[in-house]
Amino acid sequence: MKPQRLDRTVTCYRIGDPDGEYPIFDATGSTLYPGRWNDEDNPIIYAAEHYATAMLEKLAHGQGQMPANQHYIEITLPKGSSYDVVTKDTLPDWAHEDGSAARECGTRWIQEVRSLLLFVPCYVARVDKNILINPAHPEFSSIETTLANPVWWDERLFS
Repeated sequence: MKPQRLDRTVTCYRIGDPDGEYPIFDATGSTLYPGRWNDEDNPIIYAAEHYATAMLEKLAHGQGQMPANQHYIEITLPKGSSYDVVTKDTLPDWAHEDGSAARECGTRWIQEVRSLLLFVPCYVARVDKNILINPAHPEFSSIETTLANPVWWDERLFS
């Protein structure tokens, strides 16, 4: 299967701590704490198609605690960027509890350097997508990000 090309500019979002061990737009965390779509030997940047989806992802991984000092960035993916898509139809076991099908798929995609982006289903918001970014891809330098802005957490999310 040949990667497709974005027919428009796409904006996605990522949340993190700008004073943390590594920058928000960095793949180091994915090697220290691998996610559903990668293993520790294959760095990747996880982003969300929507700001609210990025918040839900952060909350799901925060174990019910309000994350401290969280900021978001907007990530601009230029028109013409290469991408692949995973759906529940192309990878029926993507949401399996052990995550092995998704991890195999994502790891293979990273290693093949097939495309800059991989659109995948979001586990916590199944109709939304997460966008995986391969920092080893030659198109990576075409991505632009905004300065980090504070995330405002509504206290009702934690009560």
